[in-house]
Amino acid sequence: MALNVRFHVLATLLSEAVRGLSRNKLRSGLAALGITIGIAAVVCVVAIGRAGSDRLEEQLSNLGDNLVWVEAGSRNVNGVRSGTHGMNNLSVEDAQAILHEVPQIKSVSPQVDSRVSVVYGNRSWNTTYRGVSPDYLQIKRWQVAEGVPFTDEQVQQSANVCLIGQTVRDQLFGPQKAVGQDIRIHNQLFQVVGVLGAKGQSASGSDQDDFILLPYSAAQKKLRGKGYYWVDDILCSAVSAQEVSEAVDEISRLLRQRHQIRADQDDDFNIRRPEELIKAQLETKRNTALFLIGIASISLLVGGIGIMNVMLVSVTQRTREIGLRLAVGATEWAVQMQFLGEAIMLSLFGGIAGVFVGVASSIIYGRVMDWPMSIPTQALIIAPFFSIAVGVFFGLYPAFRAARLDPIVALRYE
Repeated sequence: MALNVRFHVLATLLSEAVRGLSRNKLRSGLAALGITIGIAAVVCVVAIGRAGSDRLEEQLSNLGDNLVWVEAGSRNVNGVRSGTHGMNNLSVEDAQAILHEVPQIKSVSPQVDSRVSVVYGNRSWNTTYRGVSPDYLQIKRWQVAEGVPFTDEQVQQSANVCLIGQTVRDQLFGPQKAVGQDIRIHNQLFQVVGVLGAKGQSASGSDQDDFILLPYSAAQKKLRGKGYYWVDDILCSAVSAQEVSEAVDEISRLLRQRHQIRADQDDDFNIRRPEELIKAQLETKRNTALFLIGIASISLLVGGIGIMNVMLVSVTQRTREIGLRLAVGATEWAVQMQFLGEAIMLSLFGGIAGVFVGVASSIIYGRVMDWPMSIPTQALIIAPFFSIAVGVFFGLYPAFRAARLDPIVALRYE
């Protein structure tokens, strides 16, 4: 019985609130518009922030399996960063020493790379070749979509085999089958034994699928030149993310010892942890999203002030009505609930409309930017409740002012 009474009272309050707001539809709509814009802005910012974070997390996953990247050349030589190419201070033996003497490292791959023109039939394409070991695929978490990877035996034999990225496959072969075909790199024919799975663009916007993999021994002897001994980089995979820092220290000590670098001399190599850059970008992205949410919330403040102004005007215009209700026995609480209900209904309508506008804007933005947009469910649930809270906060004063009117003075009001 008590539940039915409460439900009846609530229904009456809602119907009275809707009736009161409908007396001036334009004014009510403009008041709710501020809340709509604020909620839409928050939903859109949250969705865009989530999409950006998802892309960065994907890039972090694509970087590699706890990747530690050793580059030839010092990070700083007389204030100037030296390049990797042309530096003769990293060797395959260095890579093997890291694998065998640094317990925090589980796999390594020497790397020799350069730009090259690749030819198949009457088609050609400028791309990058990377001479690596079979462990490269595991270190970089790369799958072979077609065919098979080359083997350690083929590396030992300096075999003319290669894996190609999806972009190279599309440019050279189109709809034709690529596996088993021969492509020309410089004056050498290499057989395509596999096609790598697509990874798309990197965080910097470069095409991760525009390259060719081949045995590092073949790259050294047949593309760099007979007797070429050095490598450009050594890619390493740590046993766990927690071991990466210690692995970096151990690799640095080992290479300084192998290269006979004195204590007063700089390294002739540098060690990078690319995931640290992505993690920093991810943290920056999240902080920026919180900052933008704060800015978007200003619209909610403006919308709340608009609701307060509308309700104060409504109280002034309906002074005689309020006085009549109080004179015939209405309680102050009932009058407060009437006007507070109107403020809540305004903000709730604006909040629901804002959710729809925010979702639509996020979808449109995602299609324009070619981003897969995922709108957090909690944002859609919290937004209407947040708008209700705005309505309560900014509707309390007008409701309190209406309830405190003197019935006699209110009835005389013109």
